[in-house]
Amino acid sequence: MITAIDHIVLTSADVDKTIAFYCEVLGMELQTFSPPDGSAPRRALCFGLQKINIHDGAAPYVPHARNPVSGAVDICLLSDHPVADWQHRFAEHGIAVEHGPVAKTGATGPLWSVYVRDPDGNLIEISNQLDDAGES
Repeated sequence: MITAIDHIVLTSADVDKTIAFYCEVLGMELQTFSPPDGSAPRRALCFGLQKINIHDGAAPYVPHARNPVSGAVDICLLSDHPVADWQHRFAEHGIAVEHGPVAKTGATGPLWSVYVRDPDGNLIEISNQLDDAGES
């Protein structure tokens, strides 16, 4: 049976802008790694026990999705910082809030979420998990 997601792949039109957004704004860490097949080093965005591999849209790593395009991802990221703090952080970086804050339902229960777009136009939902009483 499937137990977890190890990583996802994000196709980017401008890898440097993507890295800046996820590292400087969202606080992820950049990791460079060498694939076991000896191909060129690759880059990934790491957080918690997860990572997002970055593919350059002009030359995606093989194998790749059938149609690797930038701006096609919609992902929810859980945070231990309050959504209100994220709203302030986004304002400081000149990033418009697309939607929220709003109540949503996540994989394990209720969420309090805010939505923004990354430099490629991917929809990024930042959420706090809530208990059954609606508290984070």
